[in-house]
Amino acid sequence: MYLAKVNTIFGSLNIIEGFGRAYIMLPKGKTFCIDDALYSFKSKRNLLSFKDIRSNGYHIVTYNEGNEEYLYITSMVSSQKLILEKLHIYSNG
Repeated sequence: MYLAKVNTIFGSLNIIEGFGRAYIMLPKGKTFCIDDALYSFKSKRNLLSFKDIRSNGYHIVTYNEGNEEYLYITSMVSSQKLILEKLHIYSNG
């Protein structure tokens, strides 16, 4: 068991109960790995920091297509940017 605090926009919370490797499956089936992901049984949502995403070789880019906004999760492979997932951004977050 590992207890630690995490800083959020709501303040510092003591909700972290463990850490380890997390495999994340995106809606279209692409899976990627985040080392040292934090775990909280109390959390109702998954939370990944940009630091975690970047330190594991992934990038996040927002992109507009017409009047629609998308979040791209990308990775560099052989000096080429690959889009791993294209997620529609909804107004409710």
